[in-house]
Amino acid sequence: MRPFLRFFRLSALLTLLGGSLAFLAAVAPAASASTSAPAATQVGWVRCAHLSPNTPAVDVYMYPFGNDSNPTVLKHVSYGNVSDYMAIAAGQYTVAMRQAGAPASTAPVLSTSFWVSAGDSYTVAGVGPESGLKLQVLKDDLTAPAGKTLVRVIQASLKNHLVTVSYGSDVLANELAFGSVTTYSALSPGTGTVKFSASGAAISMPVTLAADTVHTIVVLDGSSGLKVDDLTDAAGSKTMPMGGAATGFGGMARSTGPGSAPWLMTLAGGSLLALLGFAGLRRSRVRAGAHQ
Repeated sequence: MRPFLRFFRLSALLTLLGGSLAFLAAVAPAASASTSAPAATQVGWVRCAHLSPNTPAVDVYMYPFGNDSNPTVLKHVSYGNVSDYMAIAAGQYTVAMRQAGAPASTAPVLSTSFWVSAGDSYTVAGVGPESGLKLQVLKDDLTAPAGKTLVRVIQASLKNHLVTVSYGSDVLANELAFGSVTTYSALSPGTGTVKFSASGAAISMPVTLAADTVHTIVVLDGSSGLKVDDLTDAAGSKTMPMGGAATGFGGMARSTGPGSAPWLMTLAGGSLLALLGFAGLRRSRVRAGAHQ
């Protein structure tokens, strides 16, 4: 009977040891993941714009540089459209534009690669006439001086090659050429009128500039003269840009792993087997005592 008792004792100990090792093996990756978690917060923001008046609608593809297997696709982006900002992990990315509805295998009309730095925001815009279309990557600003409003102008009117933009006594752009972008101007917050003038065209628009906000004013071609779009880039000092934020460009969302359930089940199973082993050992001892 003693060899039988030794067998049960050894079986119980090995089972308990197996459960403990399974627990340690599961905890180690979890601990490693927790130490690397801050890296997931290293994101930047990107939005896309179609600012070429005589270029048809396009589909915009965005993906990590060198990996186009699972891109994010913005469908049927037409002139004047500006997407929301999308949050993505810092790194190098490619943006490609194809004619709207064209298969993904079609060669892009144009493409460019650029680097996204953590905490920074960018506007990737198709600018210029169709014959000279190009992708321009604009570095956006998220932070206005305390108590001020930052404003810049993008000139995307092909009908009016030179446009002057003013806000009260402040001239934001003086005969700004088509396809050009101004630097940011720091203005006092308040409600006022932005005036746009070009050869044979003029338009004005009331705007409210709140403190600590950042704006991009886009001058466009309308059906009858100039058309203007006021984009709020950031709604507060050092805040995330306005607009919907995605979890990442196709397939870039961080994998969370299998979680805690598998190793908890393994540990529970090991513990149960250990208890059964000890129970069997105790019953064997009782029987052995009864036979003595």
